[in-house]
Formats: sequence, structure tokens, C-alpha cells
Amino acid sequence: MKRIASLLLLLSAAGCMESLDKQAQKDPNSIIGKTTQNIGEFKPEAGAQVSDSKIRATDPITAPVSAYGPMLEQISKTHIAHAVNLYHATNDKYPASLDEFMKEIIIPNNIKLPVLPGGKQYQYDVENHQLVVVDAPVEGANPTP
Repeated sequence: MKRIASLLLLLSAAGCMESLDKQAQKDPNSIIGKTTQNIGEFKPEAGAQVSDSKIRATDPITAPVSAYGPMLEQISKTHIAHAVNLYHATNDKYPASLDEFMKEIIIPNNIKLPVLPGGKQYQYDVENHQLVVVDAPVEGANPTP
């Protein structure tokens, strides 16, 4: 009996996920399933708030939704770290600029990163050879010079 109940629960959950995916495809504002190669250059002096990519879930009902963004960030950073390490192992150097990073790593490997929720943006930290995620700029806020 428990197996049947578990199977029914699993099937209904799968049906719900399929329904959510179809809804996301119809909604032009949805980020689900969308990808990007839009990566900016990280400039610490600009004062952008770097995301720590930590999951902060306090409500068990909304925890999966709360985890979505940070999980995308972690996966994307890991994927890029691997590509950068392979580039370094092959060329005995890291990309010296955002332009070189894009031309030597992102474009040739056709890397497409998932669009992040909340307007967060990908940026490449040239000095530390890593992808970072920064919070969306606040409208009307002036970055520190």
C-alpha cells in the first residue's frame, strides 16, 4: 500500500513539474529554461554586492523556491571554474581579460549559463580567475568611484 501511495505521489509531482515547465514556456517573463552568455567584468571598486550563493531557507514550504537561485549560482560557478582550470592546464596561463575569457573559454565551448532570478548578473573576476554573481544594481544608486 505504501508503494502505491508513493508511486501516486511521484506521478502527481511529475505532472505538476511538467505543468510548471509548460507555464514557464508560455510566460515571456519567466527565466526557467533560459540561458545567457552575457558576462560582464567584475570591478571591485564599482561596489557591487557579490552573492555568497548560500541557500537561506527558513520555511519548509518555500524552501525549494528559495534554493533555486543559489543552486544555479553554485552550479554555474563550478562549471566555469572547471573550464578555466582546463584552459590554464592547456595554456599555462589564465585569461588576462574579460575579452580573452569570452573568446577562449565561453564562445568556443558554447557555454550558456542559466539566467538568474532577481536580476542577478554574472561577472568574470579577472584578478582571481573566477566567475562571480553580483546583485542587480539598485535603480538610482550611484556606484562608489
